[in-house]
Amino acid sequence: MNKNNIIGAVLMAAVFIGYSVYSQPSAEEKAATARQDSIENVARKNAENAAKLAAQQKIAQAQAAAEADTTALFHSALKGKATNVVLKNSSVELTLNTKGGVVSKAVIKNFTDYNGNSNVTLFDSSSQSLNFALAAKEVNINTADLYFTPSNQTDSTVTMTATAGDGKELVINYVLGSDYMLHAKLQTVGMANDFAPSASQMDVQWKEMCRQQERGFTFENRYASLTYHKVDGGTDYLSEAKSITDENIEKKIDWVAFKNQFFSAVMIAKNNFAENSLMTSVPQEKGSGNLKQYEAKMKTFFDPSGKTPSEFDFYFGPNDFRLLKRVEAESTFGKDLEMQRLVYLGWPLFRIINRWFTIYVFDFLTGLNINMGIVLILITMLLKFITYPMVKKSYMSSAKMRVLKPKLEEATKHLNKPEDQMQKQQAMMMEYSKYGVSPMAGCLPMLIQMPIWIAMFNFVPNAIQLRGESFLWINDLSTYDPIIEWNTNLWLIGDHLSLTCILFCVANILYSWMTMRQQRDQMVGQQAEQMKMMQWMMFLMPVMFFFMFNDYSAGLNFYYFISLFFSAAIMWILRKTTNDEKLLAILEAKYKENKDNPKKMSGLAARLQAMQEQQMELQRKREELERKRKGL
Repeated sequence: MNKNNIIGAVLMAAVFIGYSVYSQPSAEEKAATARQDSIENVARKNAENAAKLAAQQKIAQAQAAAEADTTALFHSALKGKATNVVLKNSSVELTLNTKGGVVSKAVIKNFTDYNGNSNVTLFDSSSQSLNFALAAKEVNINTADLYFTPSNQTDSTVTMTATAGDGKELVINYVLGSDYMLHAKLQTVGMANDFAPSASQMDVQWKEMCRQQERGFTFENRYASLTYHKVDGGTDYLSEAKSITDENIEKKIDWVAFKNQFFSAVMIAKNNFAENSLMTSVPQEKGSGNLKQYEAKMKTFFDPSGKTPSEFDFYFGPNDFRLLKRVEAESTFGKDLEMQRLVYLGWPLFRIINRWFTIYVFDFLTGLNINMGIVLILITMLLKFITYPMVKKSYMSSAKMRVLKPKLEEATKHLNKPEDQMQKQQAMMMEYSKYGVSPMAGCLPMLIQMPIWIAMFNFVPNAIQLRGESFLWINDLSTYDPIIEWNTNLWLIGDHLSLTCILFCVANILYSWMTMRQQRDQMVGQQAEQMKMMQWMMFLMPVMFFFMFNDYSAGLNFYYFISLFFSAAIMWILRKTTNDEKLLAILEAKYKENKDNPKKMSGLAARLQAMQEQQMELQRKREELERKRKGL
């Protein structure tokens, strides 16, 4: 591997680091966000208090009006006692409150939270609210203000009815599926004359304080985002790091998700949500127990006559790629919802690798019921096996340049002046080509392997199968594994030291050292001097990786550690099994063959030779012109 290879490696590392840095805010952005959030928190609390007071006053006024006017819409539904109705199956337990008639609590079964509780509470009435607002002729109807009466209740069904009097009703029918999907139909009965003839939409106001569900607040927050799916295809999301209030979504969308790292609450509209929905995502402070404050303000289809209900599907469950595809098939809306996009697999190239390779291998290995740490090792071994031919080609290219080093030094020893460096490079390339050696062959395989590293960088943190899985000293492969913790956040480091991150960085330093030793053996002339600067850069990157990956999951750091271990082992084996004398003899035979038959020389050699001849011809013409000028 020569200077070009080193530059290639540095550029690839720069891309990798740049991609990681791009996905997280700068220190200035964090500080600005913190300042802005402090101001917004105060303003939000004031606004919330004012809104609560206004809502209480509104309810009191409505109740007073209802008591004074027994003919008012829903006068009896504005008073009542809130009770809970529970729908449940083997996967979820959903609590619906008769005040508002919507889901007020969602518990996901068979998953433990980071406090050790046997189930995960996605939200409860203190952290989530949902309101359907209908604009009637004389009054605005808010379902959040109404008391509903439950009927037809089973473990999987319930009908919520708010009575408006004179045979007028607002009805919401719920049916819980076999796993995580809840189907809802909202319609009016006998109320066609209470709405304007042009009424065709209702407002949906959905809020949630997204809870911290994992041990690592910073890492989980990086993967928590308000995500939505556009009707014409593709998903988008609000920034995970910035505070965003009422961002206008100009296109129609068919679902919106309040997502954290491994679980989501999703609302799907059969007739879509109209253009210009407003989305809010406000990051919360570490230690608050919450990740983000989410809010979605949307409009969707409403039929005042009650003939066609407004239909919704709700998903309260894990972000599992295969599960999301299966559950989506349960929807009766006939849409390509692409709910599996809630599991982020990276940019298009990396998503293709993860979608059509990594997931299939991962599913097969997890189906064997073996420890998830072993699964990561087996995936690493498989990837190394697949890329071995490219790695060997890269190593043999470096080995050929190593054994040819004395010959190159001899061929270029007369070209040591600064002005001769271009000619020296051409002479070296010419010599390489005569022996059938391509220096670029050592760089290309590295470029091919880099997308695999980045693909795994996206896949491992989003693999819910690693959640809560232990291996060796690691208690949970989905979060960091501290060997020491403290209460104060230190700049760049945080509040802990992760052992797998340390192992990864140490392995990276050792692997870089092995690579440098190999490269020094093939450097010629000033390349050796340039190599000294490159060495510092190569050794500096593992140190930078430590500050980046200390918060990352132990599974990801462990994968990189094992990957570097196998890379070093492969390099050591190739070095021990390569006979330099036999390799040089093969190159000498190739050189003789090219010398005896110049037509067999590579295209690169021919082009270099043509370039040298052109340069010599240009030099001859310049000298001739100079002589003529002096003669004049």
